[in-house]
Amino acid sequence: MSLEKILIVEDEPVVRNLLQSIFARHKFTVSTAGTVAEATAAMQRESFDLMMLDIRLPDGDGQKFLEHIAALPERPLVVMVTGYGTIESAVSCMRAGAFDYVLKPFSPSQIDVILRKAQTYRQLLSVNRLLTDDPEDADGVLVGRSPAMQRLRQLIDKVAPTDATVLVTGESGTGKEMIAREFYRRSPRRGQPYIKVNCAAVSENLIESEFFGHERGAFTGATERREGRFELANLGTLLLDEVSEIPAALQAKLLRVLQEREFERVGGNRTIKVNVRIIATSNRDLISYVEKGDFRQDLYYRLNVFPVQVPPLRDRADDSLVLAEHFLRRFARKHGIKVTGLSDSARAAIAAYRWPGNVRELQNTIERAVILSESGRAVTAAALGLPGDLTLPDLPEAAAPTSEPESAAGPAVTDADGAVLRLEELEKHAIRAALRQTAGNRTQAAAALGISIRTLRNKLQEYRDAGDPVDVDLDATEA
Repeated sequence: MSLEKILIVEDEPVVRNLLQSIFARHKFTVSTAGTVAEATAAMQRESFDLMMLDIRLPDGDGQKFLEHIAALPERPLVVMVTGYGTIESAVSCMRAGAFDYVLKPFSPSQIDVILRKAQTYRQLLSVNRLLTDDPEDADGVLVGRSPAMQRLRQLIDKVAPTDATVLVTGESGTGKEMIAREFYRRSPRRGQPYIKVNCAAVSENLIESEFFGHERGAFTGATERREGRFELANLGTLLLDEVSEIPAALQAKLLRVLQEREFERVGGNRTIKVNVRIIATSNRDLISYVEKGDFRQDLYYRLNVFPVQVPPLRDRADDSLVLAEHFLRRFARKHGIKVTGLSDSARAAIAAYRWPGNVRELQNTIERAVILSESGRAVTAAALGLPGDLTLPDLPEAAAPTSEPESAAGPAVTDADGAVLRLEELEKHAIRAALRQTAGNRTQAAAALGISIRTLRNKLQEYRDAGDPVDVDLDATEA
């Protein structure tokens, strides 16, 4: 499918006609040239996917022409053809950029093998630019032990081996793409391309070209033929991310492809057939979109063969700590910071927070906390920086609050009126208490708080700029 147009550059009519008949049997579009000049003119008129190039031509050296072709930004695969082959000549041509090398006389089966290799190679080149695997998700595991996650794993185990279309829905940040990827990884198509198109991120003017590709000259800027995502995903899996954002004008064409598994490129008239498994995701209520007329009902039912609802993190609270520890290990490796785990107060903060941004918010929070933490220490609640967090920051044992009345040595959780203090105030109390305990020695206070001296200095400057210097009555030192 990736090969369509072939140029034969051969001055011997018998060989040229034989190649032309072989390619015609495969229904390729074939052009011929008998000289370097004719080949150059043909390439100026149109682009080719494959060129069969004779080494000896009446007006020039085929290998020198190969070197010229290899320097072009858009170039065909070139198979050198010769009746005077030597090992040195073959090696020289391959180094100059030839895809393959064939000796005359050759059989049709030899050319068939070269065609299969060329088709596979061209598709791999195109697919490689669009592979969606994220290095950070290389472990490829679904993390979580809640009943909801256990049910989700069972569904994936049941449905992944089939070719059923899957519609994954859920709030933003719940991990819909990870679920979609898991369907692919556990399917028989896992060795084939996995191509993604973000329907919300592609311009409405270009999304049809992204889906189905375009022919050269189809619109301004279309200087070369391009395969679309459906074509590149042939035999594999196509992820339609945020499918609700597909423009209404394109929904009918998408429905036809899902039903018939065939389409035409923009500006083309050749019908291209594909064998693709579809997985779609959406953070919208598609039923309400259908009711409002913003999404075709028949397209919805075509996509909703097997619906999967991913629950928000707040509905599977058992998973928040499991996920946090998973992300902690990942980001500690990524940033080279050897944290010792989550402190008790950090664990309490994670368990108590509602996570409106779901797994994505938790992931970002843990990465930020790891970066802020000191190597060799646990991640503290203060490092998490959760909004509205009511847990105490981690303090040295001597400075931790007790059941005794408030004293100058330790902070209280409530103010004089019994109102709960915000995390920012608790942090300020903790810093003041640590400075008092260490008689104003900033280095010792920073060590007791589990932060760097630089972080402490920045905090003190921040308080001074806000008109509340916590160390005003201390003779603060750094040694």
